[in-house]
Amino acid sequence: MSTTFADPASLSHADLEEGTRFAPKFDAHGLVTAVAQEAGSNRVLMVAHMNAEALRLTIETGEVHYYSRSRQKLWKKGESSGEIQRLVEMRTDCDQDVVLLLVEQTGRGAACHTGRKSCFYRIVENTETLRQSGEARLFDPAQVYKT
Repeated sequence: MSTTFADPASLSHADLEEGTRFAPKFDAHGLVTAVAQEAGSNRVLMVAHMNAEALRLTIETGEVHYYSRSRQKLWKKGESSGEIQRLVEMRTDCDQDVVLLLVEQTGRGAACHTGRKSCFYRIVENTETLRQSGEARLFDPAQVYKT
Protein backbone atom coordinates (compact mmCIF):
# COMPACT_ATOMS: atom_id res chain seq x y z
CA MET A 1 0.00 0.00 0.00
CA SER A 2 1.40 3.38 -0.93
CA THR A 3 0.87 6.38 1.30
CA THR A 4 0.50 9.75 -0.39
CA PHE A 5 0.66 12.93 1.63
CA ALA A 6 -1.38 16.01 0.87
CA ASP A 7 0.56 19.01 -0.45
CA PRO A 8 0.52 21.71 2.23
CA ALA A 9 0.56 24.40 -0.48
CA SER A 10 -2.81 23.10 -1.69
CA LEU A 11 -4.48 23.73 1.67
CA SER A 12 -5.78 26.96 3.09
CA HIS A 13 -4.19 28.26 6.29
CA ALA A 14 -7.28 27.16 8.22
CA ASP A 15 -7.26 23.68 6.65
CA LEU A 16 -3.54 23.26 7.34
CA GLU A 17 -3.91 24.22 11.00
CA GLU A 18 -7.39 22.92 11.83
CA GLY A 19 -8.30 20.45 9.09
CA THR A 20 -8.13 16.68 8.87
CA ARG A 21 -5.63 16.34 5.99
CA PHE A 22 -2.10 15.20 6.88
CA ALA A 23 0.15 17.48 4.80
CA PRO A 24 3.67 17.33 6.22
CA LYS A 25 5.65 20.45 5.38
CA PHE A 26 9.05 19.12 4.28
CA ASP A 27 11.95 21.59 4.25
CA ALA A 28 14.15 22.48 1.25
CA HIS A 29 16.05 19.20 1.77
CA GLY A 30 12.85 17.14 1.78
CA LEU A 31 12.95 16.58 5.54
CA VAL A 32 10.63 17.11 8.48
CA THR A 33 11.82 17.24 12.09
CA ALA A 34 10.76 14.25 14.20
CA VAL A 35 10.72 14.26 18.00
CA ALA A 36 10.62 10.80 19.60
CA GLN A 37 9.00 10.72 23.00
CA GLU A 38 8.57 7.64 25.18
CA ALA A 39 4.92 6.69 25.51
CA GLY A 40 3.92 6.59 29.15
CA SER A 41 6.79 8.56 30.67
CA ASN A 42 6.65 11.29 27.98
CA ARG A 43 10.44 11.59 28.19
CA VAL A 44 12.02 13.05 25.05
CA LEU A 45 14.31 10.35 23.71
CA MET A 46 15.70 11.91 20.56
CA VAL A 47 15.22 14.40 17.73
CA ALA A 48 15.90 13.34 14.17
CA HIS A 49 14.59 13.90 10.65
CA MET A 50 12.32 12.01 8.29
CA ASN A 51 11.93 12.20 4.55
CA ALA A 52 8.70 11.13 2.86
CA GLU A 53 9.86 7.52 2.58
CA ALA A 54 10.78 7.31 6.30
CA LEU A 55 7.44 8.84 7.23
CA ARG A 56 5.56 6.45 4.95
CA LEU A 57 7.43 3.38 6.24
CA THR A 58 6.86 4.41 9.84
CA ILE A 59 3.11 4.76 9.27
CA GLU A 60 2.84 1.54 7.24
CA THR A 61 5.03 -0.73 9.43
CA GLY A 62 4.57 0.73 12.90
CA GLU A 63 8.35 0.72 13.35
CA VAL A 64 10.09 4.08 13.26
CA HIS A 65 12.35 4.97 10.32
CA TYR A 66 14.43 8.13 9.98
CA TYR A 67 16.60 9.80 7.39
CA SER A 68 20.23 10.25 8.39
CA ARG A 69 21.54 13.61 7.22
CA SER A 70 25.14 12.62 7.96
CA ARG A 71 24.96 9.30 6.09
CA GLN A 72 22.48 10.60 3.50
CA LYS A 73 20.31 7.50 3.77
CA LEU A 74 17.17 6.02 5.24
CA TRP A 75 17.56 4.02 8.45
CA LYS A 76 15.28 1.93 10.58
CA LYS A 77 15.81 2.83 14.23
CA GLY A 78 17.40 -0.14 15.99
CA GLU A 79 18.37 -1.97 12.82
CA SER A 80 21.94 -2.44 14.10
CA SER A 81 21.48 -2.16 17.87
CA GLY A 82 18.16 -3.94 18.36
CA GLU A 83 16.77 -0.78 19.99
CA ILE A 84 13.72 -0.59 17.70
CA GLN A 85 11.10 2.09 18.28
CA ARG A 86 7.52 0.89 17.93
CA LEU A 87 5.12 3.65 17.02
CA VAL A 88 2.28 4.11 19.50
CA GLU A 89 0.94 7.39 18.12
CA MET A 90 2.04 10.08 15.70
CA ARG A 91 1.05 13.72 16.02
CA THR A 92 1.92 16.83 14.05
CA ASP A 93 2.21 20.44 15.15
CA CYS A 94 -0.08 23.27 14.06
CA ASP A 95 1.69 24.06 10.79
CA GLN A 96 2.69 20.43 10.13
CA ASP A 97 6.46 20.97 9.93
CA VAL A 98 7.27 18.73 12.93
CA VAL A 99 6.02 15.27 13.86
CA LEU A 100 5.86 13.97 17.40
CA LEU A 101 6.35 10.22 17.67
CA LEU A 102 5.09 8.56 20.82
CA VAL A 103 7.09 5.35 20.89
CA GLU A 104 7.73 2.19 22.82
CA GLN A 105 11.52 1.91 23.03
CA THR A 106 12.38 -1.79 22.76
CA GLY A 107 15.58 -3.74 23.33
CA ARG A 108 17.52 -2.58 26.38
CA GLY A 109 15.58 0.69 26.30
CA ALA A 110 18.29 2.90 24.81
CA ALA A 111 17.28 5.40 22.14
CA CYS A 112 20.72 7.03 21.92
CA HIS A 113 23.61 5.53 19.94
CA THR A 114 25.80 6.26 23.01
CA GLY A 115 23.88 3.51 24.82
CA ARG A 116 21.78 5.82 26.96
CA LYS A 117 17.99 5.98 27.33
CA SER A 118 17.85 9.50 25.86
CA CYS A 119 20.10 11.58 23.63
CA PHE A 120 19.59 14.41 26.15
CA TYR A 121 22.06 13.24 28.82
CA ARG A 122 24.08 16.45 29.27
CA ILE A 123 23.10 19.64 31.07
CA VAL A 124 24.12 23.06 29.75
CA GLU A 125 25.86 24.85 32.62
CA ASN A 126 26.70 28.10 30.83
CA THR A 127 27.78 29.31 27.40
CA GLU A 128 30.88 27.07 27.42
CA THR A 129 30.25 24.10 29.69
CA LEU A 130 28.26 20.88 29.63
CA ARG A 131 27.78 18.63 32.66
CA GLN A 132 26.91 14.93 32.55
CA SER A 133 23.48 14.20 34.04
CA GLY A 134 24.71 10.91 35.44
CA GLU A 135 22.55 8.82 33.13
CA ALA A 136 24.09 5.36 32.87
CA ARG A 137 24.68 3.55 29.61
CA LEU A 138 22.34 0.64 28.94
CA PHE A 139 24.83 -0.87 26.48
CA ASP A 140 28.42 -0.40 25.37
CA PRO A 141 28.38 1.19 21.90
CA ALA A 142 31.85 -0.19 21.10
CA GLN A 143 30.45 -3.72 21.47
CA VAL A 144 27.15 -3.06 19.69
CA TYR A 145 28.44 -1.11 16.69
CA LYS A 146 31.49 -3.19 15.82
CA THR A 147 32.61 -2.51 12.25
